[in-house]
Amino acid sequence: MSESTAPGGIRNADLLGVYTNDHLASATGGIELVSRMLGRWRGTPYEPRLEELLDELREERSALEGQMRALGLPVRQYKQAAVWLGEKVSRAKLNGHLLSRSPLSDLVEFEFIATAVLAKRAGFETLRAAAEGEPRIDEALFERLIAQADKQHHWLADVRREVAAGVFGGHPGPADAAADT
Repeated sequence: MSESTAPGGIRNADLLGVYTNDHLASATGGIELVSRMLGRWRGTPYEPRLEELLDELREERSALEGQMRALGLPVRQYKQAAVWLGEKVSRAKLNGHLLSRSPLSDLVEFEFIATAVLAKRAGFETLRAAAEGEPRIDEALFERLIAQADKQHHWLADVRREVAAGVFGGHPGPADAAADT
């Protein structure tokens, strides 16, 4: 494998471009999913936090685009379009109901977005680490985004357990240690 180095010392700049475009596309999918979830949860206690999450996801996506521009990495629109389309197609999947929304959809959506937040956080950690060798990467930005992802995941883990209890019964209980890391 050949290594390419961009000005400023990023090793494998081409791979960094693929990596950041994948995370950017995932951010697009997350925004679409949370927008859909917000429509489902309007008028409930979850609405304000979903609105906040949506705003934060948009801000994070914009911040990632800004870092890509600062590094001279191209934004691959086709990846974002593919994820956007995939999110729309995923709405057609069956969850045990043909003509109505399944309660299982609520649980699956909260599980998916909670897992996606962890993946996003890992990406922020990777970019924060890359900042050690690249002054154009805003290390403080990624520190803030990591902390924000931690807050998001904690709330989503709590809600996921509440929704699961509503679907299957039982008590949601406290967050376990895995949800807090």
